[in-house]
Amino acid sequence: MKPSLFSSIKHLFSKLTGSSPLWGGWVGLLFFTLPSSAQMRINFSGDSPLRKLQIAEMAINNLYVDTVDEDKLVEDAIRGMLEKLDPHSSYSDPEEVKAMNEPLQGNFEGIGVQFNMVDDTLLVIQPVSKGPSEKVGIMAGDRIVSVNDTAVAGVKMAREEIMRRLRGPKGTKVNLGVVRRGVAETLKFTVKRDKIPVNSIDAVYMLRPGVGYVRIGNFGATTHGEFVRALEQLRSQGMRDLVLDLQDNGGGYLQAAVDIADELLHKGDLIVYTEGRQCPRTDYKARGSGGFRSGRVFVLVNEFTASAAEIVSGAVQDQDRGTVIGRRTFGKGLVQRPVGLPDGSMIRLTIAHYYTPAGRCIQKPYTKGDLDAYAGDFDNRLKHGELTNRDSIHFADSLKCYTLRRHRPVYGGGGIMPDVFVPLDTLQYTKFHRQLVLKGLVINASLRYIDNHRDSLRRAFPTFAAFRTGFSVPRQLIDAVVADAAKQGVKPKDDDELRRTLPMLTTQLHALVARDLFDMSEYFQIVNEESDIVRAAIKEIEGKEN
Repeated sequence: MKPSLFSSIKHLFSKLTGSSPLWGGWVGLLFFTLPSSAQMRINFSGDSPLRKLQIAEMAINNLYVDTVDEDKLVEDAIRGMLEKLDPHSSYSDPEEVKAMNEPLQGNFEGIGVQFNMVDDTLLVIQPVSKGPSEKVGIMAGDRIVSVNDTAVAGVKMAREEIMRRLRGPKGTKVNLGVVRRGVAETLKFTVKRDKIPVNSIDAVYMLRPGVGYVRIGNFGATTHGEFVRALEQLRSQGMRDLVLDLQDNGGGYLQAAVDIADELLHKGDLIVYTEGRQCPRTDYKARGSGGFRSGRVFVLVNEFTASAAEIVSGAVQDQDRGTVIGRRTFGKGLVQRPVGLPDGSMIRLTIAHYYTPAGRCIQKPYTKGDLDAYAGDFDNRLKHGELTNRDSIHFADSLKCYTLRRHRPVYGGGGIMPDVFVPLDTLQYTKFHRQLVLKGLVINASLRYIDNHRDSLRRAFPTFAAFRTGFSVPRQLIDAVVADAAKQGVKPKDDDELRRTLPMLTTQLHALVARDLFDMSEYFQIVNEESDIVRAAIKEIEGKEN
């Protein structure tokens, strides 16, 4: 198979889980905030570059043959300047800023439902517990067909437009038309919008007796508080060792990463330091008051673990506090400072590098202005064999550092190399399976199934324990996925490819039904049992106990 076929694997999780939570999404943001270290001096003198830029903008706006959009002209100029710098300096308009910040700020204002689109209709998967929609009686399985008397069902309205209509300032009201199975008429609800929490931790449960599991989706304003509560919950269930899953975690706030690492490290342990041309070195150290400083720690990473997640992984590894398991991480070690503009837009400008406690710079190499090559790194890693074979990964001796307690060799210059390497199983997802997922066929089939059987499933399986052991994915559900695919021209190459697709497809359908009946934590309890990286962690834990 061509390497490019695997570039879609990064998107499988979001496509598989499918939901568009109105309290957040599966977004990994790759920037940090840092206080200004110096006043910016702006020179508009006659021969300055800024004066030159100002004259050019004025000339185009006033003299160009056709009418120009001055705002767009300026935005294009800003984007053009930033594109010639590093891959992470960027410009965002006001709407983009708002959308990117919501998953990290910990809340937004809206009606509080998790939903997905099925056959051009908004299907409520779950209302937020004690949220505004649940308070007025909106239930899982309801279909929202109108918002303030405007039809949103069967009209090909974009998901983003529907979300815009549902969201609004706290205290404002929105009128919803709802179709409910078994009720003939359209129900009318008036929902008073409120603050909706955005959770950054996806799953918390006991992976094995004595072994707690926490999966962090991104590092936001509420992550540390969520993590502390997760540790308390797991300790009450007998946790001695911790598996911290940072797979596919794209990063977030620097301080959130520091706070998480602080829970694991000893007083005075260096977590990370930052340094740049105009930014003197700043050290971040553990305070020694963390809630999990003695049990064993196992950190799970992959090629999409980035930024703040690499800070935590690097700190645990360099301080010899735990074992990092998986594949080499993304390699994002640049610090961005948000520069707010008067209209609510923002420049995120790289001002420093961050370094792990052993002095490693995790930023992978890049060519300024060549975003395509930077984005194509996954395919390059696959082509060169480093995702499937540890021996294909080579580091220069000049990049060698040593951990701070056991003095083990570790390397900088591009991500965190795990202590235990787990090769990517390129046969786990067949080409047929990837097409099923990327076209939304798996999630749509699961949503239709749960919609038709929600009541009977809840009666049969009142608890997740009963569901996990008692539910089997019916063959007709699998057949429905394959039949829907055939209608869209998606077919397995042969019977062997179909046979190899079925085990993972069955697991994912099982997990998706669990998610809709219970929650995301239950989804991971099922899929993790088939995860090579999670299995490697269990083997490592059990092996070290023997």
